[in-house]
Amino acid sequence: MAVLPVLALFLLLAWSGPGAVGQKRKEMVLSEKVNQLMEWASKRSVIRMNGDKFRRLVKAPPRNYSVIVMFTALQPHRQCVVCKQADEEYQILANSWRYSSAFTNKIFFAMVDFDEGSDVFQMLNMNSAPTFINFPAKGKPKRGDTYELQVRGFAAEQLARWVADRTDVNIRVIRPPNYAGPLMLGLLLAVIGGLVYLRGSNLDFLYNKTGWAFAALCFVLAMTSGQMWNHIRGPPYAHKNPHTGQVNYIHGSSQAQFVAETHIVLLFNGGVTLGMVLLHEAATSDMDVGKRKIMCIAGIGLVVLFFSWLLSVFRSKYHGYPYRYIFA
Repeated sequence: MAVLPVLALFLLLAWSGPGAVGQKRKEMVLSEKVNQLMEWASKRSVIRMNGDKFRRLVKAPPRNYSVIVMFTALQPHRQCVVCKQADEEYQILANSWRYSSAFTNKIFFAMVDFDEGSDVFQMLNMNSAPTFINFPAKGKPKRGDTYELQVRGFAAEQLARWVADRTDVNIRVIRPPNYAGPLMLGLLLAVIGGLVYLRGSNLDFLYNKTGWAFAALCFVLAMTSGQMWNHIRGPPYAHKNPHTGQVNYIHGSSQAQFVAETHIVLLFNGGVTLGMVLLHEAATSDMDVGKRKIMCIAGIGLVVLFFSWLLSVFRSKYHGYPYRYIFA
C-alpha cells in the first residue's frame, strides 16, 4: 500500500513536467529579451531595429513590455523633411523617459528606418512615414495604438500624452535648454536701451502712433493665423503624398493645420488688411484725385483677391460649405 502514494506522486510529476519545462523556457526567453533591450536602451534611448530584431523582440511572444516604434525614412535621398522633424521630438521624448527616475523595463522606444527594415513596412502594409505605433505587452495593436499624426502633430508633449493613454506610463518631457528666447529678449532690450540713450533728449518716437499700430497689427496677424496653435501642437510644415508625390500645404480637416497653412493665411489676411488701409487712405488723404483713385482701385483689388483666396481655404477645410467668391 505504501507504493501507491509514491506511484501517484511520480505520475503527477510526469504529467506536469512538460508544462513546467515549457513555462521555465518561456521565462528564460523573456528574461533574455528584456536584458537585451535594457542593454541597448542604456546605450541609446531609441533602439534602432531591422527586420530580424523587430520580429524577435517586438512581434514574437513572450513579451511583458510595450514597445513604441517610429517607422520613418531618415536617409537623405528620401527627402522626408517631416521625418527629421518628428525624429527630433521623438528623441526628446525617449531621452526624457530614459533619464527619468521612473525609468523601468515596462516600455521601450524603438525605430525602424525604411532603408534598414523595408520588410517590416511590407509586413505591416505600411506605405507612409513617419508613423508611430504602440505594440502593447499583451495582444496585438488596436486602432488607438496608431498615433494620429495629422491631427495631433508630433510634438514630444503630444506623444507623451498618447503614450500615457496607451501604456499608463507618464513621461515628463524635459527639453534641452533653448537660449534663443532670452537672446532675442536681450537683443530687443539692448535696441530699446540704445535708442533711449542716443535719443534721450527726444523721445517722440515712443509716441509714434503709426509705429505702435504696425507692431500691434503684426501681432494680431500672427495670432489669427494660428501661430500659437503651431507652438502648442507642433504640426508638420506640410504633407507629401507617398503615392503621388504631391505636397499639400493646406490640411483637409478643420481639426488640424500645417505650419505652411498658417503662413498662407497670414499672407492672405495681410493682403486684405493692406487693401482696407489703402481704401481708408484713399477716402481720407489730401492727395490729388488721380492718386486717390489709383489707391482705391488697388485697395478694392487686394480685398477682393485675398478675401476670395481666404474663402477658398475655408471651403477646403469645411467640406460642404456652399458659398464662394471668384475662386472655387
